[in-house]
Amino acid sequence: MVAFTGSFSIWHWLIVLAVVLILFGGGGKIPKLMKDLGSGITQFKRGMKEEDKSEGEEEDDGEKPALNRDETSTAQSEKVDEDKKQKAANG
Repeated sequence: MVAFTGSFSIWHWLIVLAVVLILFGGGGKIPKLMKDLGSGITQFKRGMKEEDKSEGEEEDDGEKPALNRDETSTAQSEKVDEDKKQKAANG
């Protein structure tokens, strides 16, 4: 008997595996497997995002938090007001 592992590619084995799963596993198990695979990928992506956020928080601990637009515009307008008051007082 000759072993066929050398003559079949990975695609042949995947097709054979799919046929065997359909025949012996039933049609309902494959969608369940795909759903589990999809939810696993989703959980992995969430974990990566949470890891990135936690690393970002550790790096920002020693730095001053960035101002949002409203705070920036308020700070700039206060500085302009102070400059005008100083110019008026001086001159």
